Amino acid sequence: MREFVQTVSTWQVYWWVLVFFAFYPVMSAIAWVSTAFLFFFLRRERESQRSMPPKLKHYPMVSVLIPAYCEEKVIGETLQSATAIDYPNYEVVVVDDASTDGTRAAVRPFIEAGKVRLIAKQQNEGKAMAMNDAMPCLKGEIVLIMDADASPDPDILRWIVPHFESARVAGVTGNPRVVNRETFLAQLQLVEFTSIVSLLRRAQRIWGRILTMSGVVGAFRKSAIVDVGLFSPEMATEDIDMTWKLQRAAYDVRYEPRALVWMKVPPTLRTLVTQRRRWALGLAQVLRRYRGVLVSWRARRLWPVFYESLMSIVWAYCFVGLTAFWILSYALRIPPLGVSPIPNWWGMSIGTLCLIQLLTGVFLDSRYDRTVVRYFPVAVAYPIIYWMLMSLITFFATPAGLLRRRRPGSVTQWRTVR
Repeated sequence: MREFVQTVSTWQVYWWVLVFFAFYPVMSAIAWVSTAFLFFFLRRERESQRSMPPKLKHYPMVSVLIPAYCEEKVIGETLQSATAIDYPNYEVVVVDDASTDGTRAAVRPFIEAGKVRLIAKQQNEGKAMAMNDAMPCLKGEIVLIMDADASPDPDILRWIVPHFESARVAGVTGNPRVVNRETFLAQLQLVEFTSIVSLLRRAQRIWGRILTMSGVVGAFRKSAIVDVGLFSPEMATEDIDMTWKLQRAAYDVRYEPRALVWMKVPPTLRTLVTQRRRWALGLAQVLRRYRGVLVSWRARRLWPVFYESLMSIVWAYCFVGLTAFWILSYALRIPPLGVSPIPNWWGMSIGTLCLIQLLTGVFLDSRYDRTVVRYFPVAVAYPIIYWMLMSLITFFATPAGLLRRRRPGSVTQWRTVR
């Protein structure tokens, strides 16, 4: 075993892996921060003369669609917020996917008040099928889809709807904000959504395409959803798949940071791992399904998003593989070449760049949620703890998405993360 470890340390591929592992977070951080600031300054120039949502000559009908399954504990609060949206022409529709609890009873008072319509399915078929079944029943050409445990800001539609004045726009994703911040794990996710998710969407808008609309809240042009074949029930993450479907069909998908929605994140490690396994599986499925974009000049604006996603997966494998190799090496009392157990200047540089990236995200999103600044100190744990956790999840969940073909007609069922 000692000879094997010593031999591996001399392989050229080992050194290439070390170089990629060291430089990828540096280059990606520089790219994300610089393009996110570019997005900020371009938007800031346009926003300098208005701090309120723009007034429209015509307010198109919007359907707020809330797919639900066993959400009796939270859907009442969600409907309170949804029915208080400040927009003159919209409806709220709940599609209940054959819940076995009191979800329909919780919705009934809003139905009796004439504020909500209910589509009650008799067979549970998963979120994607629930949304597909609801589409013909909606009155609006614009459909705002949101989770049953989320609370939208009253101005959300006034910020989102103007984007649809462009006929090319098929989707606009909002800015999810974490509302349950009691635990350290939830605070780490708050930093993640502020400094990674929101920052990356800003950067990707400069690239021309985004990886995914938020599954928590996103507005779609209904005719575009129908045009690309509706949501895919066999995919683990129907939101990522729909985003790529629309962009592959040359529709534009945008990010609106002022369209706020307050959401609950997984409070425990078990529920977080369950959620992130599904996300990693769904991303791998999407990369497999849309790998043809790499040989399509027409889809060239998706190339940066595809390659960045692929490289992030490769980096996760390098992280896990190198860490395992280094642990084995030190167990055999063989210090591996190219690494030190004490953080050296390069490791400190990576950590510093990570904190700069996180601070950039906090700065940009503090315009919409000033309370995020107080949680920045937990960002110190992000590159130490969170990177390894997410890399492990990616390591184990990705192969099923890349290598396993989903059966035609298969359906992804609901997964509760609370």
